[in-house]
Amino acid sequence: MIKTSTIFTGDNLPIMRGMDSESVDLIYLDPPFNSNRHYAAPIGSKAAGAAFKDVWTYEDTDDAWWGELADAHPVLYKVIDGAGAAGGKADKAYCIYMAVRLLEIHRVLKSTGSVYLHCDPTMSHSLKLVLDAIFGHDNFKNEIVWFYKSGGASKKHFARKHDTILFYAKTVATCFNVQKEKSYNRELKPYRFKDVDEYQDEVGWHTLVNMKDVWQIDMVGRTSKERTGYPTQKPLKLLQRIIKSSSNEGDVILDPFCGCATACMAAESLQRKWIGIDISPKAFELINVRLKNELGGIFSSVIHRTDIPQRIGGQRSKDIKHILFGQQEGLCNGCKSVFEFRNFELDHIIAHDVGGTDDDSNLQLLCGWCNRKKGNRPMENLIAELVREGILRKEDSQR
Repeated sequence: MIKTSTIFTGDNLPIMRGMDSESVDLIYLDPPFNSNRHYAAPIGSKAAGAAFKDVWTYEDTDDAWWGELADAHPVLYKVIDGAGAAGGKADKAYCIYMAVRLLEIHRVLKSTGSVYLHCDPTMSHSLKLVLDAIFGHDNFKNEIVWFYKSGGASKKHFARKHDTILFYAKTVATCFNVQKEKSYNRELKPYRFKDVDEYQDEVGWHTLVNMKDVWQIDMVGRTSKERTGYPTQKPLKLLQRIIKSSSNEGDVILDPFCGCATACMAAESLQRKWIGIDISPKAFELINVRLKNELGGIFSSVIHRTDIPQRIGGQRSKDIKHILFGQQEGLCNGCKSVFEFRNFELDHIIAHDVGGTDDDSNLQLLCGWCNRKKGNRPMENLIAELVREGILRKEDSQR
C-alpha cells in the first residue's frame, strides 16, 4: 500500500500500473489539453523550472499502446479512430495517450469511486466518448462548466471563459455528497413564503439550494497568495468543491497530473489522504512549499518517490509453469514455436519495473530467445518485431 502524502515523479502510466486495484476513492486529473502550445513558469516564480509541451504527434505514443487498445478494447479503439478521422493525427495520438491512462484510472478506483477529468472544449467531445467506452455511458454524471472572469477577448468569436470537467462514477454505488449554493430572490428582498429558510448577506436575501453544474470561481490572479507561477494552476476552491462532493474524510485522493499540487493541497486541507504524480520533480518542491506557507504543514511530511510501486496481486501457483505449458499447448507465446518444457522461461507480461504483478494472470512462457528480445517492453513490441522479421505471420500473431 502506498503511504499517504506521497508525490511520485515520473511517467504516470507505469506508476499507476504498479498501484493496487480498487485502492483510490476519488481521482481528479488536469492533463494537457492538446492546445498545440508550450508552457513554462516565469523565472523568479515559485514554479520556475516547470515546463511542458502540449503538442501531439505519433512519436508521443508507444507502438504497444495501439496494439493493446485494438486487441483488448476494440470499441474504445474505434472511438479513438473516429477522433483521428475527424481531427487528424494529433487528436488520435492525444486520445491514445489519454486512453491507456484512463484504463488504469478505472482499475485503481474503488467501486464507490469517481473521476473528474478537467479539459476544455478543444478535446472535451472526444474525451467524453473515450470515457463512455471505458466507464460506460450510464456512469456519466455531469459535464461541469467552470466559468471564470479574466481579461482578453477575440474579435473573431465569443470570449472563451470556461473549462469543462467531466464527472464519471465507476458504479451506481458512487459516493456523492450534495453541496449547496445561494439562490437569490429576484428582487433581493425577503421571501413571502413562511416555510422557506432564508438568509441575508451583502448582496440580498437568498435561500440555499442543491448546487448546479455551472460553477463560477475566480482563477488564481496575479496578486493571489495561492499563485505559484505554474502555467495552468487551478484555484484551491475549485478542487475543494470536487473533493467535498465525491469523498469523505480519510478517503484517498489521486491526482496523476498533479503539477503544482493543488488537488493534494485541497485534500490535505479537508483531512483526506492523497497521492500525486507528475513528470516534473518540481511538483514535490511546490507541495512542500505550499503546505508550509499556505496550510502550515510540516515541511518534512511529504514523501518523494521516483520508483515504480509494486502492485499486490494474487499468489503465484506452485505449478504455474506446468499450467501455462498446458494452456499454451507447448507453444512459445511469442514466436508460436513448439519447445520442450525445459526450454521455456517464465516471463512477466507487464514487467516488474513498469508496474507488473507476480500473479498468474501476468505470467506466460516464452522461449529464451523471445524472452531476451522482449526484455521489459510490452508484449505488443515483441509481436510486432517478430512479424517484421518474418518469424511470425501476421495472422498467427492475432491468435
